[in-house]
Amino acid sequence: MAPRPLIRHQRSDAGERPFIVIWECTQACPLACVHCRASARPERDDGELSTDEATELMAQVASFGTPPPLFVITGGDPFQRPDLVELVRRGTALGLPVSVSPSGTPTLTRAALADLHDAGAKAISLSLDGSTAQIHDDFRRVAGVYDLTLDGWRAALDVGLRVQVNTTVGRHNLHDLPEIAARVLELGAMTWSSFFLVPTGRGARLGALTPAEVEDVLSWLYDVGAALPTRTTEAHHFRRVLLQRQVLERRGVDHVAALGLGELYRELRARTDELGLLAGRSRPRRPPMDVNAGRGFVFVSHRGQVHPSGFLPNPAGDVRRTPLPEIYRESELFAALRQPSRLQGRCGRCEFAAVCGGSRSRAYAMTGDVFAEEPWCGYEPGSFAYQDDLAALLAPA
Repeated sequence: MAPRPLIRHQRSDAGERPFIVIWECTQACPLACVHCRASARPERDDGELSTDEATELMAQVASFGTPPPLFVITGGDPFQRPDLVELVRRGTALGLPVSVSPSGTPTLTRAALADLHDAGAKAISLSLDGSTAQIHDDFRRVAGVYDLTLDGWRAALDVGLRVQVNTTVGRHNLHDLPEIAARVLELGAMTWSSFFLVPTGRGARLGALTPAEVEDVLSWLYDVGAALPTRTTEAHHFRRVLLQRQVLERRGVDHVAALGLGELYRELRARTDELGLLAGRSRPRRPPMDVNAGRGFVFVSHRGQVHPSGFLPNPAGDVRRTPLPEIYRESELFAALRQPSRLQGRCGRCEFAAVCGGSRSRAYAMTGDVFAEEPWCGYEPGSFAYQDDLAALLAPA
């Protein structure tokens, strides 16, 4: 049996077919989360794609070929659309693996989740941004959301849906992460995804993490991967950390000293050990997927505009006028983002560029240049001591 890959790559050419398509079906949402990319609003926009237009979008996604891209319906709160179940049914009929990303609101009921499952939805993703109601609800700016989320989580599992849990990593919960991991272990999830903030929308008002803090958290997430299937969003350098940690483990080298990890890592790891999160647990690590903005990933707005990422405001086309496959394959922006040679600064010099590339969304949000170096990465290219070992791991990519 072939060894499990450390990093997964698309079976098909990422320039021809995305791995995943995210559709923002609406920006309507009763919450007012402090980090919201969409700056969600209470009412739906009259310019949203209609039911039939959304069906045409899903047909375009299916036209990429077999296997089709993963198709995620997000928002806002997708349950604010009365046609949500019908959309899931139509997408499933077209052969798409459909998932939904609802908000923790009173619409997140067992009956509604059962309807999604019956219509063909494979999974849902829910946000958990604190281990307590106080932390989570303060972040979501609506009381009671924590309890609604946990109730919806249990109900989703009960009706047969798989659940991905998303956690926004920020100042509000930086020291609460082990407790959040404990809650995910307790209730169960197919994946725990840590989202590293991109300062856009309402999130532009939140404080940034330092590269050193990000490094500490990423190495801690690698540790937790022995107990939980972990992944990151907008922290593509987690793939670098994973490869570095693998080399150090094989050589028997202390990773704390070799990577210069700081006090935050030590605190998170100590609390993890106190909670017993890793005790007696050893599962195969979930290999991260090698996707990035425009390279295996595409976002379609509620009005049909196509972006390389939901956090990159630059539109590359409109599905009301141009088929999605044409935009994805031929637009200048998407094509440029698939060229590592366009990366600048440390990202352009980095030996991990082909499997990382940094967050293009964060680079644009913080510098105005989509090809600028990743602002939340402190790695100096070429500084890792075991370059020959890395070369062997990177060769297949």
